[in-house]
Amino acid sequence: MSLDLMELLPGDWRERLDPLLDPLATAALGAFVATEYAEQTVYPAEGDLFNAFRHCSYDAARVLVLGQDPYHGPGQAHGLSFSVREGVRLPPSLRNIYKELESDLGVPRAVSGDLTPWADQGVLLLNAVLTVRAGDAGSHAGKGWEEFTDAAIRALNEKDGRVVFVLWGGYARKKARLVTNPQHVVLESAHPSPLSAKKFFGTRPFSQVNKALADAGLAEIDWKLR
Repeated sequence: MSLDLMELLPGDWRERLDPLLDPLATAALGAFVATEYAEQTVYPAEGDLFNAFRHCSYDAARVLVLGQDPYHGPGQAHGLSFSVREGVRLPPSLRNIYKELESDLGVPRAVSGDLTPWADQGVLLLNAVLTVRAGDAGSHAGKGWEEFTDAAIRALNEKDGRVVFVLWGGYARKKARLVTNPQHVVLESAHPSPLSAKKFFGTRPFSQVNKALADAGLAEIDWKLR
């Protein structure tokens, strides 16, 4: 029993990640994930696993917002970091993201937690670990996803055009070492979790992203949501 993860990836991302990954490690990860889906309740649903890559092509990607692992409650995770489906109650971290967005750019706080409109504009909403057992945060850490998603970060680092890497919290900030191309911009701050939100508030990441994009002649992100 195994999932062919590379076959599930959109072709443009597969082409970029394939040279950066160990085939044996990727196959082992696919076997682990397939077994977990078969024997456990795992989020997000298998069909949503690579939504971040589906909604944001490699060529279109100009911002990365890195999360740690998916939400582990029912109906929350759908393959985009920090995002929840329409109609799902906003998680605390996302509420704090919306508060900062309102403070930073005056954007009214959205009712929906679905961040797909950001992804469709070139914001790769990527978690470092792409699956999780229900009710068990971090349960799929250390199983191989980190190497897989590190490859995505390395691939973005190879882009000719500017990419803005948004790293919130200690875990994400460790990934800054993967960004070595001087044309890119790395924005680091505390995590929007209630545990660290006081240090997150006032960091103005959204206006900083747009300035970095504009400075490179790229279109800004329209952060408004409904």
